[in-house]
Parts: sequence; structure tokens; C-alpha cells
Amino acid sequence: MKAALMTAAGVPEVLQIQELPDPKIEKDTEILVRLYAAGVNPIDTKLRKRGTFYPDQMPAILGCDGAGVVEAVGSGVQKFRVGDEVYFCCGGLGTRQGNYAEKVVVDEKFVAYKPKNLSFAEAAAAPLVIITAWESLYDRAHLEAGRKVLIHAGAGGVGHVAIQLAKLQGAEVCTTVSNQEKADFVRQLGVDEIIFYKQTDFVQAALDWTDGEGVDLAFDTVGGETFFKTVSAVKVYGDLVSILEPDVTQGNLKTARLRNLRISLELMLTPMLQGLVEDQRHQAKILTESARLIEQRQLKIHVSQTFPLAEAAAAHRLLESGSVTGKLVLSID
Repeated sequence: MKAALMTAAGVPEVLQIQELPDPKIEKDTEILVRLYAAGVNPIDTKLRKRGTFYPDQMPAILGCDGAGVVEAVGSGVQKFRVGDEVYFCCGGLGTRQGNYAEKVVVDEKFVAYKPKNLSFAEAAAAPLVIITAWESLYDRAHLEAGRKVLIHAGAGGVGHVAIQLAKLQGAEVCTTVSNQEKADFVRQLGVDEIIFYKQTDFVQAALDWTDGEGVDLAFDTVGGETFFKTVSAVKVYGDLVSILEPDVTQGNLKTARLRNLRISLELMLTPMLQGLVEDQRHQAKILTESARLIEQRQLKIHVSQTFPLAEAAAAHRLLESGSVTGKLVLSID
């Protein structure tokens, strides 16, 4: 098979197309998937730049998100058959093979049926961002109807899904964007209030939107100073969820403590990194439930651009530019 192999840590050009042996089913619960698309996520660019979680196991194939067709099944597989269309988030961290390749082997426990009304590219764009947004809003913050939510970078991969999940739960949503094009995009997702963070103090805007009280929940997808500034936009006894590690050199949590905030940190990769099988099953169930929402046209995945597998380096460069709306995908012919 062909794969975009990460030969060393560094610039995007360390991703090189090479011919490799086809992966083999080794456990009776595994399936062999012929991949037609792989999602490109910020974690991919970070691992490429600094090295994977397992630098002693180089070279590596990146890519956590995949979508394709089942080509073979292990003797113990119960759910899937040859020919089934599937999507999943598994591998790509430096040990298990990732999805920047033509084929991959995955345990059936971590796989879901692909939404019937999505292309393979759209399906491959979905798993990591859906699981991240779902766990953040529903599992961490226990979002309920009627709550007011601030979502940072609403036009981004995680952000545009989070907006839709919040609205599906009956929440009111405000979001930060950088320009009018992104504002038009998030408005189509049902956002109630748009904050142009480059021209407006988002904290004051959120307070004005909530009559000075602050939002019930803030979802930080940006990190850095934004995390600490967001504290003041959240109501007393409110929730702040971040998908990035707070940098204590850029702020402190004194105000958060005075406001009795509940702070949650979300890393959807933890089950993979720690081999937590039941939590990986839970994530596959999230994808199954999301497929139902997608097929009912209640949840949309926006792919802004696709690249051939051979142009993985170009996809990484574009993602690192910080200007992407929605998701980038590698198309695997």
C-alpha cells in the first residue's frame, strides 16, 4: 500500500509517500479497512513538528481520523461485514498505524458505520472533532437546554460542531470569529450572537449578551491568554471547558476560584493513549449517535478543502496557517 510516512520530526516535507506492506489482521476482533479519506487535525501537525508520543518507534504514519470500506474481518468480528462503510478515530499517535494510508487495521470495538448521506471525505473529517465537542459539552459540562454558551473559534473544526451540538441541546450560543466570511458561516449554524474578537473585547461582549451575569458555559478551543481571559466571561458557579493545557505563565486562576467555576480539561486522545477500552467504546457510541443526527440532517460537517494523499505536506501547511474554516481532508484514491 501507499502511505504518507513521517520520516522524522520537522517541517511538513518530512511526510513522504512510500510503498509499505499491507497491514494484517492479528486479532480476531480486528477489521481491515480500505481507506478512502483521512481527516487532518491540529494534533497531526503538532506530532509532525515536535515528534510523536512514541519517538522511539519511528518512522510513523499519522492521522487519527479515517473513513473507508471493510475489506476483511477477523474470525471474531460480530458487527461488521466485508463491504460495510465505516468511520472512526483510532491510531496515528506513534504506535498504532494512522490513517494517512490506503489501508489500516482497526478493532471493531472502536468503529462505527459511516453516515449514509456523507461522502468519505466528510466522514473522515468528523470523528475527532465530534468526539471532542460531544465530550466537552455533554460529558464534561452536562449542558442543558436554556443555558447560554460561549464557544471560541466557532468556524473551526471543533467549534463548528460544538455550535451545532449546543443548539441541539436547546442552548443559546455566542461565538468568536475573526472576519465576516466566518461570521456568515457560523450564522448558518444557528448562532445567536457573533463576536468579532479582533475588534471587540469578547469578555465585555459576552457580559453584555448576558446582562452582566456571564455565560453558563464557555468552551475554549484557543488556549493561551484566551483561557484566562474567558474566566471573567463566565457566571458564578459556571463551567469552563478547555481542549488545551492552560499555560500558567499567561495567567492565574484567582478569579476562577472567586467565581467558583468548574474547570474541565478535555483530551479525547486519552483513551487511545492509555488503552482505556471502555472509554474507546464510548467514543464509538458517540460516533454512532452522531451518524443518526447527521442522517437526520441535524448535524453537518464542513470540509473546506481536500488534498490528495501525496499532498499531505500541503494540507499541514494550510492547517498551520490558522485560517481554515471547518476541516481539511486527505483524499485517498
